[in-house]
Amino acid sequence: MSKLYLILAAAGIWFFVEGAIYAVAPDFMRRMAARLSEMSSRDVAFAGLASAVVGAALLVFAVRGV
Repeated sequence: MSKLYLILAAAGIWFFVEGAIYAVAPDFMRRMAARLSEMSSRDVAFAGLASAVVGAALLVFAVRGV
């Protein structure tokens, strides 16, 4: 499997999971959005950076086959 297909598959899985969460638990997602709006910009940025690092690491492991 080429890296492009792997990236497309990962994006597809991400959109599927994201959409499924909104479809199954819309009230939960609204509460989470309300909590997010109460967080400081620094905390939101740190959480986003941490999530990006974990996602990048998972993608590297998937591409390398580790």
